[in-house]
Amino acid sequence: MAKSIVTDKKERTRFLRFAVVGVIGAIVDFGIMNLLTQKLAMSLVIAGTISFISAIISNFIWNRYWTYPESRSRPIAKQLAMFFAVNIAGMAIRLPILHFAEPPIFNIFNNLQLNIPLDAEFLANNFTLALTVGIVMLWNFFVNRYWTYNDVDKEMDEKPLRA
Repeated sequence: MAKSIVTDKKERTRFLRFAVVGVIGAIVDFGIMNLLTQKLAMSLVIAGTISFISAIISNFIWNRYWTYPESRSRPIAKQLAMFFAVNIAGMAIRLPILHFAEPPIFNIFNNLQLNIPLDAEFLANNFTLALTVGIVMLWNFFVNRYWTYNDVDKEMDEKPLRA
């Protein structure tokens, strides 16, 4: 039976762990995206795709061994495929946001003419990516929790989750 993150302490702990993993993934995502756009002059869509795949791999490892350590009823390859499928759907949410939201956000930053050492393109890329990370994180948590890692429900009743 599915547990609620609002009413169940174990699920809240699990959500917080997922969020920490998400922060690690965001660091990987933003770091690689900025490296590729700033140093290699890649487009945001291509750089964002590469950085997203890198973050998926990082997040899977952390979630498998820290957020959902009791999730072992599936072979790792099958679970990775499920995790990857959820994230590919997340990519389908992400790419249109990156593509369509960045130009108007760039125009906003460009028109502000801020007196800071960061240019409008850098600010727009990072703001747009932050927006997409937040939206896709919610999708990823709920779908992964109730599909990829749904085998923890029976285990949760048997073993306490350490905080």
